[in-house]
Amino acid sequence: MKTLQIGNYLIPVPIIQGGMGVGISLSGMASAVANEGGVGVISSAGLGLIHRKLSKDYLEASIEGLKEELRKAREKTKGVIGVNVMVAMSNFADMVRTSIAEKADIIFSGAGLPLDMPGFLKGDSTTKLVPIVSSARAARIICEKWKSGYNYLPDAIVVEGPKAGGHLGFKDIQIDDEKFSLENLIPEVVAEVAHFEKLYEVSIPVIAAGGVYSGKDIHHMIGLGASGVQMGTRFVTTTECDASDAFKQSYINATIEDVEIIKSPVGMPGRAIHNSFLEKVKMGYKQPIRCPFKCIKTCDISSSPYCIINSLYNAFKGKMNSGYAFAGTNAYLASKIISMKETFQDIIREYGEVKN
Repeated sequence: MKTLQIGNYLIPVPIIQGGMGVGISLSGMASAVANEGGVGVISSAGLGLIHRKLSKDYLEASIEGLKEELRKAREKTKGVIGVNVMVAMSNFADMVRTSIAEKADIIFSGAGLPLDMPGFLKGDSTTKLVPIVSSARAARIICEKWKSGYNYLPDAIVVEGPKAGGHLGFKDIQIDDEKFSLENLIPEVVAEVAHFEKLYEVSIPVIAAGGVYSGKDIHHMIGLGASGVQMGTRFVTTTECDASDAFKQSYINATIEDVEIIKSPVGMPGRAIHNSFLEKVKMGYKQPIRCPFKCIKTCDISSSPYCIINSLYNAFKGKMNSGYAFAGTNAYLASKIISMKETFQDIIREYGEVKN
């Protein structure tokens, strides 16, 4: 595999680990990926709940929790560590500022357009900024906005297709439409980005995400013009994943029919593994009486059947009857829990088999 370069960071294996919340990718998973030559990514979603012992205030606990996860990751690796910060989070600004102040190597940001993110950088900031988009148009808007407003261009761009796990940046009718497939999106975004690369004499690598599971998938995406890939689902069933064993087992037990599109309380479609909790939701089960954290800007408690952060936290802790697992379209392919080192060895072997 060809080395991926993002800013001044040379990434030996061109794999970025997707940021998975709540609690699925913390310092454990991120450091393990970084040690194998990829980019490890800490999800900032729900850190105020995971680290509530640090402060009774959710927003303060989120800040201190991110500092703690970055510190623990740095103790375990000398590799590249990033943070995923969703635009839709109510504490987006806090998480971006903290990531930059704590010198996270890269911030990845999607679930909305991070149009003002370069404005958080200081003169001595070293953190690279990578938006996550779902169309060439979104890539163009971000490049134009960042360049005109901050004289800054993305250090890379992640293009996430509709086969991803978790919340999707597509309408329901677009998810199975070939026009919006990752195979179509990658060449479109690469062509769009090439305009800015030529105009400003910079390099903006495009990263393919959403349904990328095997070395064969990586080979395919690089053939379409991507410089690397983002993978999440493949890393859930590793010993170093920060989720509970019950969460990991839900992947191993899943069939292809179990991986389904759900309607999320935050107003986006999402991909998850069907279970008894989601079955109850379909039957009209309603849980929330109040909003405990106001964690997502677009979540409306008056029409939400459940609190999404509590549900995802419950799943992270292994209480699958009170929550569910987000997962990419290929989650059903998982068959056993193995180490991150073994996982990377398998992926590289799969890639080599195609190349040869």
